[in-house]
Amino acid sequence: MANNHEQFIEFNNTVSLDSSKKNELKKNRDALRKKITDYFTKNKENETKPKYSAQGSYMMHTIVNPIPTIETDEDDNTKTLYPYDLDDGVYFIDELDNRKSTSTYHNWIYDAVKDHTSKGAIKKNTCVRVLYADGHNIDLPIYFKEKESDGEKTIPQLAHKSEGYIDSDPREFYKWFNGDANDQLKRLVRYLKAWRDKQNKSYSTKMPSGLVLTILATNHFVSNDRDDISFRDTLEAIETELKNEFKCERPTTKEGEDLLQKYSETHFMDRLSKLISAGNAAIDHNNKKEGCKKWQKYLGDRFACANVEDEKDESAKSYSAPAVINVNATSA
Repeated sequence: MANNHEQFIEFNNTVSLDSSKKNELKKNRDALRKKITDYFTKNKENETKPKYSAQGSYMMHTIVNPIPTIETDEDDNTKTLYPYDLDDGVYFIDELDNRKSTSTYHNWIYDAVKDHTSKGAIKKNTCVRVLYADGHNIDLPIYFKEKESDGEKTIPQLAHKSEGYIDSDPREFYKWFNGDANDQLKRLVRYLKAWRDKQNKSYSTKMPSGLVLTILATNHFVSNDRDDISFRDTLEAIETELKNEFKCERPTTKEGEDLLQKYSETHFMDRLSKLISAGNAAIDHNNKKEGCKKWQKYLGDRFACANVEDEKDESAKSYSAPAVINVNATSA
């Protein structure tokens, strides 16, 4: 059977952020933090000063390079945009009696950052989004956290403009994932996100978020010496579970929330089934290049096959079904 483990490792290297891009995004994030802090020092000296906590895939080391988009202006000039999405939580920690309205906090943060870039910022229900000329954005979700007393822990609350205050703790999710995640699981999450980006470019019906894919991969992770087999077996475990019940529950605050509710079951299960079929055909093939092409059809051109030898893969190891390694919330 064809062994495309090396192609998956190369794919991981292609879709992963390199150190220069990581440093650039971190520099932009830190500049925003300074902008907000300076605004409060100058304009809100009697108000609680915000604190910050990075969150999302950047912190979990599963962020992927987005598929570039081409923008054409009115003079037919083209520009390549890179829609990176970085999240940086803004926290107001205070006595509950001092808590402001969600709109007040949003307006303060928006006023602080609205002129930070040439593209400005926009108000969203869950965050203030700062736009950058190269196509990336930094989302600033805003939280209120009651001061802790007598050793009692308090849960952060997301300031949602239309739904009010909602219990939400991204740092708890980070601990849940990173507590047990190994390098192979992180690679599989990146593969899933890159696959999702390819599908979102091809179809108008949107695929589940990176958060959903991360939870599904973690809960159904199957380890193997080869990434192609680990990926295929993990996909099959996910499919089996979702056929039984199309649900993905958040493992941390708000625990039990079904994150798949707003996505199309028909579309996602169809895309998943086709990827699994391609993976089975690739692994069963006796030609490594042909196997690579089957993966490439669903993972996109960034899954490179040009340099793969077009011959029977005599070196591919036989394998037996591995034990399932389930990294789940209860073990974290």
